[in-house]
Amino acid sequence: MDQTDPRAARRDPAGSGGFTDLATSAFRVDRDRIAASPFFARLGGVTQVVSAGGSGLLHNRLTHSLKVAQVARAIAERIGASSDSAELAAKLGGCDPDVAEAAALAHDLGHPPFGHLGEQTLDRIARHRFGLADGFEGNAQTFRILTTTDVRGPSAIGLDLTAAVRAAVLKYPWARLHFPDPHPAQLPIPPRGATEPGSAPGTGVSKFSAYCTELDDFAQARAPFAGRIESWQQTVEASVMDTADDIAYAIHDLQDFHRIGVLQHAPVAAELGEWLAHALELATLDDATLEAEQRRPGRSLERLRRRMHAKDAWIVDDDAFASAVARVHSELVDGLLAGAFDGSIEAEQATAAFSTGWTTRLVDGVFVLATPPTRSGHVTLRPAQWHEVQVLKFVHRRFVLLRPDLALHQRGQASLVATLVDALDAWLLDRDEVSRLPRRLHDLVELAHAEYAALARETPELLVGATGEPMNGADAVRGLARGRAVIDFVASLTDKQAVTLLDALSGRASQPWSDSFVL
Repeated sequence: MDQTDPRAARRDPAGSGGFTDLATSAFRVDRDRIAASPFFARLGGVTQVVSAGGSGLLHNRLTHSLKVAQVARAIAERIGASSDSAELAAKLGGCDPDVAEAAALAHDLGHPPFGHLGEQTLDRIARHRFGLADGFEGNAQTFRILTTTDVRGPSAIGLDLTAAVRAAVLKYPWARLHFPDPHPAQLPIPPRGATEPGSAPGTGVSKFSAYCTELDDFAQARAPFAGRIESWQQTVEASVMDTADDIAYAIHDLQDFHRIGVLQHAPVAAELGEWLAHALELATLDDATLEAEQRRPGRSLERLRRRMHAKDAWIVDDDAFASAVARVHSELVDGLLAGAFDGSIEAEQATAAFSTGWTTRLVDGVFVLATPPTRSGHVTLRPAQWHEVQVLKFVHRRFVLLRPDLALHQRGQASLVATLVDALDAWLLDRDEVSRLPRRLHDLVELAHAEYAALARETPELLVGATGEPMNGADAVRGLARGRAVIDFVASLTDKQAVTLLDALSGRASQPWSDSFVL
């Protein structure tokens, strides 16, 4: 790799601080710094979908990230092995396997305790309680960790990663509200993610990859790609990471819930089998009837087919959809789910074969597009595999995520996160306890205050509250800083740390609670 390559530019190239990297390649240095980060290690204690409870049968965010990295590297190497794909990728800004792998390792660093449920809860609290217009978003939190709150880089502010890796982490390369201009949500057909609206008019989109406090790093990371890709497009390496995440998610969560007996043969077989047997008849039903009959087999799958037509007309095809349903029925229903997982060698081999077979098939379906539609990245799946991923993800959502018992569990977790934020905020507001604050929380407050004070001086137009009011006065800056610090602190906990800390703050713990990473 050419060390003068602008993609290799670091946030603070002059920083040294006695920091020694083992690797010589700039991009491998990035990968190693991410893997050595305590934020990466904590992912072993963060829920993927539901808590594994220490059983080892379910993926957590760490094992998921490792598998995404494995798939991302395979995709990047596949692109590099094809002269046509490699040439096209180079024109678009490059596709280095080390960059793709580093971005995949980092992509979930910002996920808070309890997975997406914790993310939604923190976003609501950040906007409504603290007036943070940016709210909270796991991808934006990842970028903040890499550029700001981690201290393992030479400058002790972020990890001092190369522009290429920082850009590759930007799954949704825009801010919530006003950046870039025009915002991608204003496009006639917005990119995937920019179509997810906030909870109220004027609150921007709910999926984005940078807060207003990190826009300078965002711009620097994207600068080497100017003129090669559109302002709203992922880099090729970000697209590799995103595709790898989709592949891993589609396969491994199904595998997990089969192992613990949650994903049952009968309901999945009924849903897919009914649609395959009566697809033409189901296609004649109006939307209201489908809605009213959604609990009947086949109806939910038909609703998926129609949503795909509405959102992804650029690729959706009814014949490809039917073939995908048939393949998933054959390999998932008649294959993996046909026998209950009993821990035997035979069951383990069947599970491994399912995972390996599907991963190989999906990676083989990856290719590079020169001019993708706004709903796709430059790296995508061929139509057959793209439809198969949609069906696999549908099975996971329909028969795992929408279960009432999971909702009951998650509502309790949401309440825990909200109560923990309240307790920490009350601690910060207690003047008699200022000297006894957790050191990390104290440092995060000072960091956030410096950031928001700088924004108030230099770009006050970025400091607006969740309802659009100016937030650049001294009191407003202090309030924003306190809110961002509490959110940063809670987001850096594992599931268990969050539970234990709340027990301590509420007086339920019998021993003084301590954890060197948190306190």
